[in-house]
Amino acid sequence: MNRLLLAAYPEPYRSRQGEEVLACLSEAYPGRSWPPPREVAALVRAGVQARARAVVDDTARPWWLDGIHLAALALAALALVPYMQDVWHWALHIDPGQHAIAFRFSGWYPWSEGPTRIRLLPYGLLPLGCLIALLRGRPWIALPAAAAMIWAGATSHGRTLFGDEGKAGLGYYGLGSPITARDLVLSGALCAACAVLALCRPSRLRRRSYRWLAPVVLAMYVAGGLHIISVSPAFQRGLFVLEVAALIAAWVATAATGDHRWLIPVAAVAIVRTQAIVVRPDAFMQSFPDLVVLILLIAPLPALAIAAQRRQGQALAE
Repeated sequence: MNRLLLAAYPEPYRSRQGEEVLACLSEAYPGRSWPPPREVAALVRAGVQARARAVVDDTARPWWLDGIHLAALALAALALVPYMQDVWHWALHIDPGQHAIAFRFSGWYPWSEGPTRIRLLPYGLLPLGCLIALLRGRPWIALPAAAAMIWAGATSHGRTLFGDEGKAGLGYYGLGSPITARDLVLSGALCAACAVLALCRPSRLRRRSYRWLAPVVLAMYVAGGLHIISVSPAFQRGLFVLEVAALIAAWVATAATGDHRWLIPVAAVAIVRTQAIVVRPDAFMQSFPDLVVLILLIAPLPALAIAAQRRQGQALAE
């Protein structure tokens, strides 16, 4: 089990010092397959810092371009969240039936039985395709998918290509306000980020392995196989935990390097979700007071900026 902790470190570090770290853990905690929680947190923190320094040391691309790439990935994942169950059912030819709680009609699929409205594709395929293309560093493929998201949201009524975007209920994104495909701020910001990436020498973008899709497939299985929809309390709490972990990782990376690239995706997500709360306060999920949620969304931005400035000041002092 100790080898799982090494996944937090970049590959060059694992090849050089991985066995030494495992030997130290075995010696310090004999007979235990997993170190104490405090040691786990320290190792994961050191791994995130090592990965962040490796990213900053790579000068193949400017920091702002890498930041925009991360922001596009975060927005694509954010847009995919409410439609994971829908895409899973569509890919496996499953008629969700009564489990499709937030859908206008049960079984909006060409193969479903009964007097149901037919649609060809689930809306979630667009952000999923955009996410895969961005992971592989191909924004010229992600850009048409993001533009199609805008088209689908702007012309949602009366079309059967995506139906009613496959979802008539509310799409919930963590602590933010419900956002549906008809709210074009999210898709518009994603399209703008993809356009910038496509125009700025895409060959310079970082290309990530297809292994990064494993968490996405797992999330789809949980949402589709267990019939957990995006408005359920379990889904909201799980997504909240993931968002907190991502913010902590961004803070650790920024504090370790003094680099501002991780501020860009945090700002992009905060702006999209804050806009949804401000524009539609009546549709807010009343799990937290509005003011508390706004503070939680906005507070990480100055925290990251202060961490970067403090690290830069320490580097100059040294």
